[in-house]
Amino acid sequence: MLPTLMFLNVVDVTPLVAIDLIIENEMGGYLLGRRVNKPAQGFWFVPGGRIRKNERLDDAFHRIASEELGRPDLRRADADLLGVYEHLYEDNFSGQSGISTHYVVLGYKLRGTIELASLPDLQHTAYRWATKEEIATDAEVHLNTQVYFGGPALRCGDRFSI
Repeated sequence: MLPTLMFLNVVDVTPLVAIDLIIENEMGGYLLGRRVNKPAQGFWFVPGGRIRKNERLDDAFHRIASEELGRPDLRRADADLLGVYEHLYEDNFSGQSGISTHYVVLGYKLRGTIELASLPDLQHTAYRWATKEEIATDAEVHLNTQVYFGGPALRCGDRFSI
């Protein structure tokens, strides 16, 4: 991992690439977690994470599913690519003034059983299931999560909704 100052310089001058996991349960609810860290701190957000340098997409998906969901059994082949999205933030992980964050995100949809009580708490303080309608109307759900459900955030290419 990069030292904090070096990573902050990267955030300042380049976009980051990430994977977000849009998980639907058997009742039509979607998994949201309340973010611990900046950017999007305090908002409800789908699980996800950055892809690391020289990390293959399959390996990144596996690591993110393990870290964010406690599910080392999930593979990219288990998911459907929804599209490529842009997430733009005015702030950054460190809170350093004047540095925004730009993510290019691969959004993947999964269906499955996830037990909220068993989810890791490193990135989120709480979890919940929410319907598309709840996600679209809840001001505490970040706009960059609402985009997966037809919300007003920016994305690259054609619009997809779940």
